[in-house]
Amino acid sequence: MNLLLIETSAKACSVALSHDFNIEFRKETLEGPNHASVLGVYVEEAMQFARNNQMLPDAIAVSAGPGSYTGLRIGVSEAKGLAFGLQKPLIGVSTLQALCCRVMFNPMIEEDMENGGLYCPMIDARRMEVYTALYDRALNEIKPISAQVIDENFLHDELEQHPIWFFGDGADKCKDIIRHPNAHFVPGIRVMASDMMSLAIKAYNQGKFDDVAYFVPFYLKDFVASKSKNLLEELQKENH
Repeated sequence: MNLLLIETSAKACSVALSHDFNIEFRKETLEGPNHASVLGVYVEEAMQFARNNQMLPDAIAVSAGPGSYTGLRIGVSEAKGLAFGLQKPLIGVSTLQALCCRVMFNPMIEEDMENGGLYCPMIDARRMEVYTALYDRALNEIKPISAQVIDENFLHDELEQHPIWFFGDGADKCKDIIRHPNAHFVPGIRVMASDMMSLAIKAYNQGKFDDVAYFVPFYLKDFVASKSKNLLEELQKENH
């Protein structure tokens, strides 16, 4: 099985090509957000590699959110275009679950997870708000995906019962607020396209595909465009 994987949910932009359970090609940058300028180039390089190595994708997988409105829109548009053009199925992958896959085999976490630990991936959503959820070691959802404003009481009841590992760009800004002894942090974790592989393979084998025409990413919050200062000044003058 060959899968083309696309991840654009935050500042990083990445593309990968997997064959069975191996990543054969990857291209990624952390110098974003610049998805509009680099994603098409990365995808073309991946497709050229696929053609040269007889590895044309059997499906297109894309990070489905939550995350950056603009980044998700760009990634999903590219993935839908590829799926339609190649006549291949589309697979949307939870960004938060993919984040969990990035830390799943980290030796500093494994013992806690075997003893009832939980994953708490966090994506930065401005100020002290994050997009987050809570998962057990099998990625069963303990708390659903939501936007949360973080304070010192966040997940207090769960932390009383379980060690919880926090990670993602949202967790990096919360480590000085969540001070419970059962709260542990893995710094510097960013989701990449290669982290989606296992989830995409599982969805493919189960036949869980998304409708190419109607699929939209999980934005979680509506996009709010800011008005320019000049426009606001003009509106204020008109109202006076």
